[in-house]
Amino acid sequence: MNYVERDSFGMYAVSDSDGPGPRLMGADTLIGNDVFNLQDEDLGDIKEIMLEVRAGRISYAVLSYGGILGLGDKLFAVPWEALTLDTDNKRFTLDVAKDRMEAAPGFDKDNWPNMADPAWAKEVHNYYGTTPPEPAP
Repeated sequence: MNYVERDSFGMYAVSDSDGPGPRLMGADTLIGNDVFNLQDEDLGDIKEIMLEVRAGRISYAVLSYGGILGLGDKLFAVPWEALTLDTDNKRFTLDVAKDRMEAAPGFDKDNWPNMADPAWAKEVHNYYGTTPPEPAP
């Protein structure tokens, strides 16, 4: 289900220049959106949006990939900056080959990493080719 289909408040019926749209979106409508790579291969879907509350910014999208019917899925924290909204297909793109995604640092639902740990953040950002933002004061 894409963000337009998940819009229970009608926010995407408003044009982008005057209201919500690709520049301003409801976080809840992004949960469940598909993520594909540039080769049009399915890399999973967004299960959670992680916010850095003090800084007031999105840090990561947690993707689920693999498994069958939610069993055996591996979770990946992908830096928000690594994702691009594909408004034509109503999904996100991530410039990562499928085999590289399968080898990405991930975790399972019962063993979440400490996403506030700067060493962990550096490893994840390095993997996806993004730069960690400065920590909030």
